[in-house]
Parts: sequence; structure tokens; C-alpha cells
Amino acid sequence: SGIALDKLSLELDRGEVLALLGPNGAGKTTAVRLLNGVLRADSGTARVLGLDPIADGNQVRARTGVLTENAGLDDRLTTRENLLFTARMRGFDSATATRRVDEMLDRFGMRERADDFTQGFSTGQRKRVALARALLHDPELLFLDEPTSGLDPAGTRDVIDLISSLSGEGRTIILATHFLGEAGKLADRMAVLHRGRLQAFGTPHDLARDLWQGTAADVDLGGPVDEPTKQALAAMPGVLEVDPADDGVLLRIDDREVLPRVVAELVGRGLPVYGAAAHPPTLEDVYFAIESRIVAESGEAATDAFLSTREDGS
Repeated sequence: SGIALDKLSLELDRGEVLALLGPNGAGKTTAVRLLNGVLRADSGTARVLGLDPIADGNQVRARTGVLTENAGLDDRLTTRENLLFTARMRGFDSATATRRVDEMLDRFGMRERADDFTQGFSTGQRKRVALARALLHDPELLFLDEPTSGLDPAGTRDVIDLISSLSGEGRTIILATHFLGEAGKLADRMAVLHRGRLQAFGTPHDLARDLWQGTAADVDLGGPVDEPTKQALAAMPGVLEVDPADDGVLLRIDDREVLPRVVAELVGRGLPVYGAAAHPPTLEDVYFAIESRIVAESGEAATDAFLSTREDGS
């Protein structure tokens, strides 16, 4: 059966959004279940909000909320009944439960569907109800497992906006996903998992600094540069690499502060500079660079067929 997670070690600050990234089977859902006290680890320890998720499972779950990939609604109940049932299970009295449910219905735009059975709901509507349910008790920490899975582009954007508003309130969020688009919009740091092992942990900027030297930049000159200009740029301090392009030049520079000096050099040579921009590595660049390293070290086939940069959940 194999090991789902092997020697996973990471620490999360209050109020930040952590993306657990990796293809299907990487161990993301297992990590969420361990941290929420649903699974017990064979070895090692975990602390969630200072508590042991196994020994103090009820206390942990009282302060955390979970959105599972399939939403887990009871289709025999209406939206309101699903929420009221959860509120009462969490110990709210009748009046408090009703008030909190009404607040969540309004917040997640489900007031008009409050008395409809959830069986006929779209995936996006089900995610809204599930998010509302996860927030009934105002948790400090949210576990979101593939929150945009199965959504169309509009539904994906809708759920990302909702999650973004939650992170803006200072909640800590652990987002397990294999969609880079949503992670890039939401996460402060990323943890890359592969076959249960943590391969990288940090901000995209910090990880990029470890993976390769310099920042990409392009300069639009309306045409290619000549060889003397190329050589002059290559000799400039802070310029690491110069590649001619059809409309100008592609550079790798120490940092973006080098770019104004490059532009001054080109203008001094009488060349028209129509545009110049540095392009720090994106989350996608960082992820696939990490994956390439994994493939090179392990000899395994690349897994990018299971990872999407699209935001439509397809």
C-alpha cells in the first residue's frame, strides 16, 4: 500500500495561507486528515493551534473548519437544514444556530436557495453551502481540500474570491490543491509534496532564489539587436545572460535594479526602447522547476499531466 506521508515537517504562521501542492496521490488529503485528527500517524507528532489533533481532537475541530473535495452534503435536507444540523451538532442553542445560519446564507448568497434540497444543486452551489457550513462556528483555521475541483471557470473564480475574502479576515488557511492558478492567487507560502515527501517549502520568491540565479527580463526594441550591442550588454555588471529576440533582447539579470542601467545603455546607443520589464518567476515556473529536479533525481516520469495551471478545474 506504500507510505502516504513520509517525514513531513512544516510550520505554519497564524493568518497565512499555505498551499499544499502536488499531483493526485502526493499526500495532500492525508496531510489534511492527519492535521484535523481524522487519521492517526504511525510515527511523529503534530500540533494544530498548539494542540495534539489526536489527543485533543474535539478541541482542534472546535477551532477548525474543513471543506472536503466532495462537499459532503446530505441531499435529503435543504440548504438551511444542512446548516442547522451542523450548527446543532456543534452545540449551538436553537436561537444562536438560526442566527448563524442566516448570517452564512446571506454571506454566501444562498438565501434564495435556503429551502431547496441540495440534491439538485450545481457543484458551485454545493461548494458555497459546504464553505458556509465550515464557517458556522467561526474557526481560526480552515482546511480546504481541492475547493475548486469540478467547477467551471465562473464557479472557480467565485470560490477563489470567497476564499480570498476569508484570508483577508486574518484566518489561517491550508489549501490542498493541484491547480496552480488558485494557489498563485491565494497562497503566501507553498509546500510541494511528491509521493508523500516534502520536496520544497517557502514563498515562490525564496524557492526561486534557491532554484536558479537571476531574474528574467525582456526589452522591446522593435527589432533584433546587433552583435556589438549584445556584447556591450553582456559586459555590464549584473547582466548574467543575453539572448537576442526578434523584437529586442531577452536578459537574465541579478535583480530588477539592473534594468534601468540596461535601458540607459541602449538609449545611449541611439536605440529606441519601446518597453522593458523584469519577470520574476511565477508559481508555475517554481513548481515545474521543482518537478524537473524531482524527475532528474528520481528518474521518474514527469507528473505534470496531473497538475493544471488552468483555473477552471478541468
